[in-house]
Amino acid sequence: MKYDKLLYTISLFFIIHQFLFEFSIAVDTLAPNQTLTDNGTTIVSRSGTFELGFFSPSNSDSRYIGIWFKNVPEQTLVWVANRNSAITDSLGTLSITPSGNIIISRVNQSTPLWSANSPSRLTVKNPILKLLDNGNLVLMSSASDDNNSDSYVWQSFDYPSDTLIPGMKLGWNLITNQEWYLTSWKSTVDPSPGEYTYRMNPTGLPSIILRRGSVIQFRSGPWDGVRFGGAPVLQQNTVFKPIFAFDSKKVYYAFENTDQSIVSRFVVNQSGLVNHLMWSPARSQWTIIATMQADTCDEYSKCGNFGVCDFNKAPICACLRGFSPRVRQDWARFDWEGGCVRNGPSLNCSGPTGFRKFSGLKVPDTSNSEVNSTARSLDECEGACLRNCSCVAYAVTEATGCVLWFGDLVDIRVYAEGGQELFVRMPLSELGSSNKSKKAAVVSSVTVALFLAVMALIVWLFIRRRAAKNRAALVSAEQQRDNSDQENRQSFRDEEDLGLPLFDFLTVSAATDEFSFSNKIGEGGFGPVYKGVFSSGKEIAVKRLSKDSGQGLKEFKNEVMLMSKLQHRNLVRLLGCCIQGDERMLIYEYMPNKSLDLFIFNQTKHTSLHWETRFDIIMGIARGLLYLHRDSRLRIIHRDLKASNILLDSEMNPKISDFGLARIFGGDQNQENTKRVMGTYGYMAPEYAVDGLFSVKSDVFSFGVLVLEILSGKKNRGFYHVDHDLNLLGHVSEFETFAVFFSELSTYFSAWKLWNEEKPMDFLDGSTVEVKSASAETALRCIQIGLLCVQQRHEDRPTMSNVLVMLENEQLALAQPKQPGFYTQRTVIDTDSSSTGKNIPRTSNEITVTLLHGR
Repeated sequence: MKYDKLLYTISLFFIIHQFLFEFSIAVDTLAPNQTLTDNGTTIVSRSGTFELGFFSPSNSDSRYIGIWFKNVPEQTLVWVANRNSAITDSLGTLSITPSGNIIISRVNQSTPLWSANSPSRLTVKNPILKLLDNGNLVLMSSASDDNNSDSYVWQSFDYPSDTLIPGMKLGWNLITNQEWYLTSWKSTVDPSPGEYTYRMNPTGLPSIILRRGSVIQFRSGPWDGVRFGGAPVLQQNTVFKPIFAFDSKKVYYAFENTDQSIVSRFVVNQSGLVNHLMWSPARSQWTIIATMQADTCDEYSKCGNFGVCDFNKAPICACLRGFSPRVRQDWARFDWEGGCVRNGPSLNCSGPTGFRKFSGLKVPDTSNSEVNSTARSLDECEGACLRNCSCVAYAVTEATGCVLWFGDLVDIRVYAEGGQELFVRMPLSELGSSNKSKKAAVVSSVTVALFLAVMALIVWLFIRRRAAKNRAALVSAEQQRDNSDQENRQSFRDEEDLGLPLFDFLTVSAATDEFSFSNKIGEGGFGPVYKGVFSSGKEIAVKRLSKDSGQGLKEFKNEVMLMSKLQHRNLVRLLGCCIQGDERMLIYEYMPNKSLDLFIFNQTKHTSLHWETRFDIIMGIARGLLYLHRDSRLRIIHRDLKASNILLDSEMNPKISDFGLARIFGGDQNQENTKRVMGTYGYMAPEYAVDGLFSVKSDVFSFGVLVLEILSGKKNRGFYHVDHDLNLLGHVSEFETFAVFFSELSTYFSAWKLWNEEKPMDFLDGSTVEVKSASAETALRCIQIGLLCVQQRHEDRPTMSNVLVMLENEQLALAQPKQPGFYTQRTVIDTDSSSTGKNIPRTSNEITVTLLHGR
């Protein structure tokens, strides 16, 4: 009995102690005599806006201390303490020492896993750790004022992770040399520092730079008093207000929300994308309201020295007026890295010079610039540049006044709206500003015009005489070929000035070793594909139109015209074309890893596609399709998206190719009907294959099929049976009966059947077995997204913008997929079968099936 009483007393004491302990720390502070353990207990800011505690990233068993939004349904981290010191179990603790150091350790272990190492020179009496309402975790004296930042001995805002929230800074304290910058997570399941950093560059005019390692990926441009770099002002931005401070003591960027009810954050994700997001309670998801890398022209130094990038032109790169490509052959192949040089000799200090004005620009990188504080007006700034022999350009901004540039001008782009003025120094001979030079130009123009007129008359007389003399003669085959060549070339030039080089047949033939069999890397409905190497060492892929191809000049022109206008990191780059006689060829950048189908359907290579690579490929394809559907100048429906049309570069980045069947939609056009259905079985949406209706949702269907193929490693083949059509998407009952004939498919069930049986993870390719422990939830989301994309009714399918949001936001709740679009009691041929109309299902539509192997 005494033992029972003693046990009861101890238990009661323990319960009371735990209650008092949890009550004491279930507020916003932690004292030296308290310990936060990994038992679900958290610290919450006074207003309930932010919460601190132990967490595990999605699909990970590692434990970390972090801060997240308390009032957002999904756990969205804004700061992580022990990024490099994960805890492998639930025995972690957070505490502060009597001297004021913050430590994370394991129970009964004296050596900390992580410590804040607060400055020892500051004496802290009665230290406490407090989570403020703005999300800042601070170490301070219990007697100090929360609002007095000078009383903070240590604060989490000084050590950002990948996220900037209101009150945080991105920049430098120039007195203490303290830097605030963002570093991406290594992956969605690993918060340790990743490849990308986003930090203020204090040299020259301050700008914010995104780096991958040490390589610059993006530069914001200098602050102009309203925004960075003169970029267009975010239209109707009622969400946040940007803040920029720059003086002898500090330089930083920050922002504040326009309303206390708004929840927003600025993030650098693990893929290097820099976005400002806002939480939408109505949609229960994060919405992107601003993106730093708006288009291809935001890639750092896209057009090289003295080059300017204009996303609304094709090609996007050009030299500043008065400059020419350094290596013309490279620019003809869309290789702009070499940049531009002056048309004439270098600037001569003893010669007269002036300035040419360029408007609407993001001004060049200011690393080689200086601010002239005495010059404020344009005239004064021009005079300051003229007095310095090394000055090559100047600009005047509201924020800093006169800026002078020295050396090469790099990373210039054109904005459709906004932008700044730049004045580039030129010899007067280039400007043609004197009366003498103007008169000389007029005389020269008249002389050239007269010369051309005389030459034209001579040529006309010669041609007429030659024609009369040979009118009765038969035109040789060689003349016919030349005439055809000229007509083909002229038809391209007359239709539109593409800004795309036309390669000579002999040049392409030499590059491919006269189209030797050893250089052949693929064969498709269009014709053979060859690897080639130009004399400069540039590797190319040559797509040669077969004379008996079902696709003709119309499809050829279609692909050339589309690809010349499209620029995206996930689209294959067209370098030019060749038209000579009956020869028609497309010259692409060479993809060393060829096409996706050679990996996911290959018994050996598919094992090299780990889960992270497969997911990155899915994301890349999604971004490429979103660009086609929404972000490009043209609204493009691809109509033939499949694994063999996804090419892989040396780093396994996916690039969408083969635009022979693509169609352009008008700005308000959502759907179109065709009597000539063309594409590849297994990837066609039902409404397209049966009724000839295609839209962006047709591409979404093809994307869904592609996602499921990537996940399973199995081709979406179609086989006819009297009761069922057997394919990757649909029903597979009685499937075992056919195992002897289709052994390659008998080892797995369809995504839809396994989804309904609540066994979707069995759908995954065996080579990605590690995903079951590492990223199971993400893989499950991908299966669900794939099934949402292949739903029977096109209106049920998501748009590609929604798909990308679902892929990037793991906390976003997804809808349940409905029955996929498969064809019951229809004869479906093999996905890879090529045809011009033979052995096709009995419908009223013409079916053209294409096959294209890797380049």
